[in-house]
Amino acid sequence: MNNFTRISPSQAKDMIGNGAQVADIRDPVSYSNGHIPGASALSNENLQHFLESADPDHPLIVVCYHGHSSQSAASFLANHGFEQVYSMDGGFEEWRTLFPADIATGNS
Repeated sequence: MNNFTRISPSQAKDMIGNGAQVADIRDPVSYSNGHIPGASALSNENLQHFLESADPDHPLIVVCYHGHSSQSAASFLANHGFEQVYSMDGGFEEWRTLFPADIATGNS
């Protein structure tokens, strides 16, 4: 049984507009080249810091390249205390196609 919910990029966009957190699990170069504005780059190196600093009671959307790896990461985060965890179907590649004006670059 999944302990997260799969959502579309459009649903994610609405949730982000209402303050949802976003964790991007792609590699650092891909993140730097383009990511959802406000997304945190999440990797094995900063996972512990993320677990300690993110709000577990606030909705969290996990994003990867195409929406597959984010499901495993979403399940992991849900098992580590996050109450409302979502995996975005289609990943950043679909986001880029649907919302080309809503892309940030760089490391923040």
